[in-house]
Amino acid sequence: MSSALFDLTGETAVVIGGTGVLGGAMAGALASAGARVAIIGRSAERGADAVRKIKDGGGEAMFHAADALDRDSLAVARDAIAAEWGTPSILVNAAGGNRPGATLPPGSEFTNMPLDAWSDVFELNLTGGVLLPCQVFGESMLAAGHGSIINIASLSGMTPLSRVVAYSAAKAAVLNLTQFLAREWAPRGVRVNAISPGFFPAEQNRALLMNADGTYTERGTKIIDHTPMARFGKPEELAGAVVWLGSQRASSFVTGQNIVVDGGFSSTTI
Repeated sequence: MSSALFDLTGETAVVIGGTGVLGGAMAGALASAGARVAIIGRSAERGADAVRKIKDGGGEAMFHAADALDRDSLAVARDAIAAEWGTPSILVNAAGGNRPGATLPPGSEFTNMPLDAWSDVFELNLTGGVLLPCQVFGESMLAAGHGSIINIASLSGMTPLSRVVAYSAAKAAVLNLTQFLAREWAPRGVRVNAISPGFFPAEQNRALLMNADGTYTERGTKIIDHTPMARFGKPEELAGAVVWLGSQRASSFVTGQNIVVDGGFSSTTI
């Protein structure tokens, strides 16, 4: 099988949330495959660092500051990227996260969860995480007649996990919206898929999974015991899935799918 299947030379990729650990790893993977990568986020400092890492590895990258919950700022970034590199053909929606107010402490009641905390998590993961970026960048992809959109969902969108109920529900909605867009846009040349990572220690969940000394928390231990590979994932282990879905040659007949990267967690009985 030719490596040309996964050659993204000449493609323009946009990674929203590319300043994070997982988003940054996927941005780096796309750049290593030859794509020009535009990183979108709110922090110019973190954006500059992400661009530097890609350039240090021989890739081509730029950063544009934008708020994923602000349609106008996304449109400005889209137009600026298109003016310099042409219409983006790959969009990775990696923005998202949980909120402390929407996490149920042990022994707490779901009935006491504040509505504003619930709504905030849905805005972050569904509205800004997928809906608005797909509308803004999808518009130009539809006009061009081709594109690949990759939404970053979560294992918890498939199996609702304890304590993070709002996050799980929001990511389940991401998977549903992914399938809807795949069905609607397939005849117009735009593929829409999702990647659902399992447990990858990053900024938002590290304290839940690991103690300061590197040992597992009680919750982390339960997850490891339920994972056939008996470890957490590494950010670079998302590289293959994102490059494959980004490549028209490698995944031209793939749309509406959820690619699970979880060390086997979802294959076992809870």
